Amino acid sequence: MATARKSRSIDETASRPAPALARAGVRPAKSRGQNFLTSGAVADRIVAAAKLCEPDSIVEIGPGLGILTEKIARRPRRSLTLVELDSRLAARLHERFADVDVINADFLAIDFAELAGASPVKVIGNLPFNVAAAILRKLSDNSRMISRMVLMFQREVALRIRATPGDDAYGALSVFTALYWKIDLHFTVAAGSFHPRPKVDAEVLAFAPHAKRLFRNDEERDVLETVRASFSAPRKTIRNALSHALGIDATQTVRALERATIDPGTRAETLGVPDFLKLAQAMRTELDDA
Repeated sequence: MATARKSRSIDETASRPAPALARAGVRPAKSRGQNFLTSGAVADRIVAAAKLCEPDSIVEIGPGLGILTEKIARRPRRSLTLVELDSRLAARLHERFADVDVINADFLAIDFAELAGASPVKVIGNLPFNVAAAILRKLSDNSRMISRMVLMFQREVALRIRATPGDDAYGALSVFTALYWKIDLHFTVAAGSFHPRPKVDAEVLAFAPHAKRLFRNDEERDVLETVRASFSAPRKTIRNALSHALGIDATQTVRALERATIDPGTRAETLGVPDFLKLAQAMRTELDDA
């Protein structure tokens, strides 16, 4: 009988989030990007995209009321860890899911290596819209500890993440993401699937790390700085953007671009990941030779 009551409570949480939030003493805050997923069908699709299996260790970011947690908890797994910023929601999750670790903390402030442990983890999350890009950056920094990610973003941000050269949304975020991940699935989630309803739709993206890293560890800083500098002034040619952002002489910049067989008069949004990798190496060679 107790099990049936718990089941009804979980179902009501998904379909009636407002009363559930009220019972927890939580009012959704725009400052925290809190938009709670209410669609069980979408939750099922997100969890299916993670391709969970028995050996998996799973980290869920921003579980909120637990609609995804409930689906994940039913799957075979090694472990499940929830990272929830709101202390009231964290306490509620701890009560509902006895065999799950609940960490009440800001994901951006935690030590991911300590969280992941020895095995690569799978990461699932309906990310707070206001810090989603920052969370993706942190996950990318720790990509070697992750075997797969399924994450939800505001659709405008998702379009930037998965954009390719020539797309209107293509920019530094697109390149940063492509340096670490291959996106093998994406789908739109209507704004009406959330409480409170946001002004825009969301999008779910599934990420798999590259089988082989595209750069050496000692090259990473140069690659990231080159990408950031290249997109620092979108209306400028790549020659001018690099020279201004890195504070180097235009002649050096031109020589580096020529080494990388890139037209100095082009713009960053026309270049792909291989171009930026070559450019970073050429810039390093040019600066070392100076």
